[in-house]
Amino acid sequence: MTEPPISQAWTAARARLRRVRTATARSWSHPRLRWPKRVVAALAGCLLLSLLAAGIALRVNYAGDPEPGTRTRGRDAVWLGHAWVDGRNGDAELASLARRIRGTGIRDLYVHTGPLRHDGALPAQRYPRAGWLLKAVHRELPGVRVQAWLGDVLATEGPTGLRLTDPHSRAHVVRSARQVLDAGFDGVHFDLEPLHSGDRDYLTLLDDLHALTRARRAPLSVAAHQIDPLPALHSVAGFFTGHPKWWSQAFFGQVARRVDQIAVMSYDTSTPLESLYGGYVAQQTELALQATPPGTDLLMGLPGYHTNNWTHHAWAETVPAALRGTRLGLGREDRRRQRFGVALYVDFAATPADWAAYREDWGTPEAD
Repeated sequence: MTEPPISQAWTAARARLRRVRTATARSWSHPRLRWPKRVVAALAGCLLLSLLAAGIALRVNYAGDPEPGTRTRGRDAVWLGHAWVDGRNGDAELASLARRIRGTGIRDLYVHTGPLRHDGALPAQRYPRAGWLLKAVHRELPGVRVQAWLGDVLATEGPTGLRLTDPHSRAHVVRSARQVLDAGFDGVHFDLEPLHSGDRDYLTLLDDLHALTRARRAPLSVAAHQIDPLPALHSVAGFFTGHPKWWSQAFFGQVARRVDQIAVMSYDTSTPLESLYGGYVAQQTELALQATPPGTDLLMGLPGYHTNNWTHHAWAETVPAALRGTRLGLGREDRRRQRFGVALYVDFAATPADWAAYREDWGTPEAD
């Protein structure tokens, strides 16, 4: 009996696969490839050892007990979503927020008021309920400042977005800052991403913005990228991926000297374990403290959100781990520094457990 056509095709396919495997094995075992194979194996071994060494270093960085006094200084902040200015949140939500904040060290609310248009302008229709929010917060939470959180995607890694190289766009951004201050906001908080290390146009923009906010006696605040955990890592990452995630420590310092408040986005680190993440935050805290001048408030970000992807593992990046890492880094570098705090990201995703950890692990001004 002859084989069915399907069986014949399957037999022929397996024969071809065997021939391909045999040819591949022969080519890979060719004497000329002996040294390339050794080089590849050596590089893979070096990469594995480097990752292992980095993991051990971060775990060691997470060891020990936080120093006494590494608690809130009453200069903390929380990022708030757009629902506070577009009408979705009202009196009931504000009462709940006030209960969470009252008695803590939170002094600043970064309220999402943008986004900016790609030309830097800000349509007033994007924050129709800002007046209600400002009056309500100042009534319910005396002493708490409401900053307009403005931002946009930068055209640094794609064809569309805000171009800081364009002086007209930078001028529009400054006008947008003046616009929200005129609306009654107590300050302006900027988050522009992805922002590459060494961007001179960004520094020029900050100079122009700070001239405005200083004249209005309002704080200028920015969200900052993480600092190179290894020297020049941002350059290496930029070369291979086109996305230099980190800033150099020198550039971080240049930014910090141009603002009143700088908040490190110390999350989305890809670390798979809580201890490694906490050790990374401890390292980032030390690096940021070294670069931030005494007259600028430095805040470390807390991951109050619970999505899972390749950059963020919710089981590893936790608020307790971030707080412990922050306290360890603060204690090792400058435990007496007063212009220091933490910033929780973000109100609509943070759980009661996140808020409880903030209160219990970071304390309250009265308890200190």
